[in-house]
Amino acid sequence: MGQKKLFDIIIATGFGSGFVPVGPGTAGALLATLIWLGAFFAGLSFTMLLVSTTVAIVVFTLLGVKAANVLEPEWGEDPSRIVVDEMVGVWIPLLAINSDKHVVLYALAAFALFRFFDILKPLGIRKMESVGGGWGVMLDDILAGVYSFIVLKGIIWLIG
Repeated sequence: MGQKKLFDIIIATGFGSGFVPVGPGTAGALLATLIWLGAFFAGLSFTMLLVSTTVAIVVFTLLGVKAANVLEPEWGEDPSRIVVDEMVGVWIPLLAINSDKHVVLYALAAFALFRFFDILKPLGIRKMESVGGGWGVMLDDILAGVYSFIVLKGIIWLIG
């Protein structure tokens, strides 16, 4: 296995979390949530957290598309081992959190909302899979993340 393919495997599997035998998508989303919480507890300001999360979303989306395109021919269409899409998807609702009030609760809500939309795939999310290839792998989770962001932003607004 070449270094380029190994890099694609590391990215696609969410640093290996996609190899978890039960619930690899949940494992990838949980890892991404823990990475975000780790950055928060390390002392990143919300401005820096917003910027770094946005950069991570863009970078991992592009890397995820490439990695999925490389690995799908061998692993099959949208294989469960590819979880970079879940990582990107859960980072999107985490962008809604803008204060340290209830941050862990809101991060757990972002995780739960994302998994809800990702698993049930309502409101056109499933249709995104029909795009195919790496973009099809990523887009359904991005849309699930956007819906989760909207709901979480509403929850934060209501609770204050």
